[in-house]
Amino acid sequence: MPDALDATPYDALLLLSFGGPEGPDDVVPFLENVTRGRGIPKERLKEVGQHYFLFGGVSPINDQNRALLDALRKDFAEHGLDLPIYWGNRNWAPYLTDTLREMVADGHRRVLVLATSAYASYSGCRQYRENLAESLAVLEAEGLELPRIDKLRHYFNHPGFLEPMVDGVLESLAELAEDVRDGAHIAFSTHSIPTASADTSGPVEGHGEGGAYVAQHLEVSRLIADAVRERTGVDHPWQLVYQSRSGAPHIPWLEPDICDHLEERHASGAPAVVIAPIGFVSDHMEVLYDLDTEAKDKARELGLPMRRSATVGDDPRFAAAIRDLVLERAAVERGQEVTPCALGALGADHNVCPIGCCPARAAKPAAAGVDSPYA
Repeated sequence: MPDALDATPYDALLLLSFGGPEGPDDVVPFLENVTRGRGIPKERLKEVGQHYFLFGGVSPINDQNRALLDALRKDFAEHGLDLPIYWGNRNWAPYLTDTLREMVADGHRRVLVLATSAYASYSGCRQYRENLAESLAVLEAEGLELPRIDKLRHYFNHPGFLEPMVDGVLESLAELAEDVRDGAHIAFSTHSIPTASADTSGPVEGHGEGGAYVAQHLEVSRLIADAVRERTGVDHPWQLVYQSRSGAPHIPWLEPDICDHLEERHASGAPAVVIAPIGFVSDHMEVLYDLDTEAKDKARELGLPMRRSATVGDDPRFAAAIRDLVLERAAVERGQEVTPCALGALGADHNVCPIGCCPARAAKPAAAGVDSPYA
């Protein structure tokens, strides 16, 4: 079809990510950005920053975003999709506000946003939308013509996101010794969040124990485990586990923690474990430290064979999935009938976040939703 690669009405794509320090001197200022408004002393931030200092004060996330940008631009160019791609971060350069200002100066007025978070949650969706609203407010105060901003739907169950992770688990299983391989347990890992945030993730009608956050991760875990069974003939036991807890001890967060889980698997006689970080788009600091450092050390201490599978990163299939999502959303905006691409029982997620979706404790304006002040 002649309009198969038509991104109209959109004239630009914005990759929106978390950001990270790119040198030792950046670590504390970066953490000050992340924790702004919480009153955390600088000395405490220096302690927290030790994770980064172990890796030379450099987070891998910015280079990983650059690689994803290259993969997206390559895929778009090869398939004739003429859509410029920009990059902005919440907490470090290139800052979101600066990038939006650049996009406005370049004449862009309909912007589609790709967030580097595949699932519903306050920190993984609405907080990005709040950051967009804050940046638009700055541009409005400067007298600039504001672009209309929409956000791509959650892509947790898109085959282009799932298939690279399936391959990663299969490769990790193949690395295990033959005598432990078939009995290996798969631990699907994601970022722990407060249970109160999980319970209110997703649209209001789905709020409840774990909300959309847990439901979506369980669905991805099941889909990958099913694919592994179909390809190997082995039904590996699996469980959804959590990592990277950072909250006060008295506040309930999602459990079990990955290291506690490894102890439980060892005690139950599991011969080996494959950790699959399904909650993350790339091998950023929380993957490198919490899994490749802490969890690896725990497995070694237990004498438990462990492998960690790859995240999707800049896999060409993921880049193709983003192209598919862009074209899908553009067709919807043009009023065309679309069959969204999504695997599993949950189906394609909503395109526009409804009121009450992933609420924060303190209400703030958020762009790219039904209640956006910048519709």
